[in-house]
Amino acid sequence: MGDFEIREIQESDISQVVDLWQRTGVTKPWNDPLSDVARSRQSPHCVILMLLTGGHLVATAMVGEDGHRGWLYYVAVDPQQQKQGYGRAIVAASEEWLAKRGIAKVNLLVRRDNQAAGAFYESLQYRDGGNICFSNWALGSSSFSLVVWDHCRSSGSRFSSQSC
Repeated sequence: MGDFEIREIQESDISQVVDLWQRTGVTKPWNDPLSDVARSRQSPHCVILMLLTGGHLVATAMVGEDGHRGWLYYVAVDPQQQKQGYGRAIVAASEEWLAKRGIAKVNLLVRRDNQAAGAFYESLQYRDGGNICFSNWALGSSSFSLVVWDHCRSSGSRFSSQSC
């Protein structure tokens, strides 16, 4: 791992950040990354951190906190730069951002089929907390349900908590 800088996202970075997220598969059809970026940039409780080498984007993490717990989202490392320590560095910077705000615990979600991500977080001393994550999309628009349904149907999945 060479020299790098970590900084917060700026307006001019958004397209390359979203491109990285799409190339690494951290986006899903029902999550609009541009909306997520916009919401995070409007909140004092959230930040998108970028790791750059030689001015080129290598890794990102969206970090948020609710005053009690911190959360990591959109942790992504350019596929050409993986296994070089950049993932560890962006997670460490995220943890530092949370610690400066008095947050002592960080949570994240890993899809069950993403064994590589699970192994990565375990190598950083993250552990399965034995919790079940329940979701309720009723707060969103009805168009969301159609997008998820179409994705699940086209991918051959049954619409269930385990597959979609």
